[in-house]
Amino acid sequence: MIGRLLSKVSLKVPSVLDGVSLRRMAQVVFVLGGPGAGKGTQCSKIVENYNYTHLSAGDLLREERARPESADGQLIANYIKEGKIVPVEITIKLLKKAMDATMQRDKTKSRFLIDGFPRNEDNLQGWNSVMKDSADVKFVLFFDCCTDTCIQRCLDRGKNSGRTDDNRESLEKRIQTYLQSTRPIIEVYEKQGKVRTVDAAKSVDEVFADVKIILDREG
Repeated sequence: MIGRLLSKVSLKVPSVLDGVSLRRMAQVVFVLGGPGAGKGTQCSKIVENYNYTHLSAGDLLREERARPESADGQLIANYIKEGKIVPVEITIKLLKKAMDATMQRDKTKSRFLIDGFPRNEDNLQGWNSVMKDSADVKFVLFFDCCTDTCIQRCLDRGKNSGRTDDNRESLEKRIQTYLQSTRPIIEVYEKQGKVRTVDAAKSVDEVFADVKIILDREG
């Protein structure tokens, strides 16, 4: 009697488990640095050499701004033009959507480089509130570069990028936002021992050589 009952239970358990979505915890590296520090360039090289998916908060926002049917497009455009930080609810919604889509599309993809986020305390609190049970922040990859170099790189990039924020007026606002809002976030993670700093004033290949050392060490 007991044997038959156990056999029935054992037959039912797999069917129940088959219907349960066992959510994987995303492994996240935040990539921070001033405008023009080379975050996007280095993220592209990391993706070529390591099993990471690159998500740029800025690119996601610009793509959303360009969607004709977007309810947030004009709001995003206004914030970007003024060099201000887009409300956290919008940014996290786009990041989470992109992460979920990536992990559903490819079961081997669970490691993300999130470039340009969190940019202020509101971003950080929003992330911790929404993503604490679905993503683990391994460390912050900080590309440290002086303001003059960052501005010149952005101006050079602006000649071909078509980005509306790669002009001196927007850049000065973005730099101030970075210094006032994002640097304190880097300091928060420094106190937790989670910041890995790279001298981003070097050439692209030299910077990536330093990045590789960090990634190989971190695993």
